Amino acid sequence: MSLYITKSSFYQPSLENPSEMPKLEYCDPLFKRRLSQISRMTIEALHGLGDEVLDSKLVFASFRGEIARQLKMNKMLVEDQDVMPAAFSISVFNTPAAAATIALKMKSGYTCVYPSEDNFKSAFISAAAPVLCGDEKKIVFAYADELVPEEYKNCAGYTDKLPLAFAVVLSSQKSENAVEITLDSPELASPDAFLEILKKVC
Repeated sequence: MSLYITKSSFYQPSLENPSEMPKLEYCDPLFKRRLSQISRMTIEALHGLGDEVLDSKLVFASFRGEIARQLKMNKMLVEDQDVMPAAFSISVFNTPAAAATIALKMKSGYTCVYPSEDNFKSAFISAAAPVLCGDEKKIVFAYADELVPEEYKNCAGYTDKLPLAFAVVLSSQKSENAVEITLDSPELASPDAFLEILKKVC
């Protein structure tokens, strides 16, 4: 079965200010004030798909999740031997997807995927599977990773790559300006490589 990217959107901060976040002017100020960079970027990328997100299931993937909030929580455990419930509730892996469904009123459900060893292709296949097997006509796939805190600089696997978030509509039906993609496409090697496809659709 053919698979098409029919719509896409992405957000990436500037090289000069990698910690910047989208303003989310369409969100309630009280709701967005506590959101992390990854959650804000995820919402912004999904918002860029417009009404496509309202009636589509979401698959969200990330290599590191809420890494900055996890670091703060770890510091709380070391220094205070305790974690505030509010801090924990917004530091879990599914926070960006959950926040996006609230902000954008998405009601079709979501799944979160952690691709081990930064294997982006496995995350993409997980998202595309319902379309490829015919269970769904379309799926929204979103990926995001935020800036890695400098405290991790001397740790194995540390990366100083620019944060990135994107969202795509994966469909079994071709539409105008759609880009066909196969599971052996070299662009599935990494999020940065996949971004090159998105620039053709955005």
